[in-house]
Amino acid sequence: MKKKKPLRGLVTILLIAVAAVLLVKHFHIKNFNVISPGVLYTSGQPRGMDYTRLLYKYHLATIVNLRSPAEHRERNWHNEEITWVRGNGVKYIEMPLDRDVNSSRYFPDANMQEKFLAIMADKENLPVLIHDSSGESRSAMLAAVWLIKGEQLPVQQVIETASRIESAPLAGPEKQFINTLAK
Repeated sequence: MKKKKPLRGLVTILLIAVAAVLLVKHFHIKNFNVISPGVLYTSGQPRGMDYTRLLYKYHLATIVNLRSPAEHRERNWHNEEITWVRGNGVKYIEMPLDRDVNSSRYFPDANMQEKFLAIMADKENLPVLIHDSSGESRSAMLAAVWLIKGEQLPVQQVIETASRIESAPLAGPEKQFINTLAK
């Protein structure tokens, strides 16, 4: 009988540990970055309760999805996102960019830049979450558009912010893109 108590305690500790890991994973928004509090955030693809957390903790008003239509079939995230935004009064805007830095559709073109700056200029849209699949490269490039053209931040500061979003130094074409935004 004495052996059952230590076993029961071990099982209880194991269950609590598993529950804690699942809760942390459940409420973790992949590569979440605060670009400007109450104004602009970036992240990877939200899932499950991430949406509710974004709404209640960050008062999210608009989601800008940078994922391409080809990516919509991955793990049914698109239907989940559309259903959630419709049910919670959050605006949803698709502005697809390619994943490949060598693609001409990787960087936001002039039309997309203008559209995004108009979104950011409308106070009704704030705060905005930009997301792609990982919350790194494409999100960093669109955030850079607003930081340079909307906020008039210095190029070096924008490169540092974009590097923080990407969790790595920027590639040459990314630095070049940010430099052209300032002209």
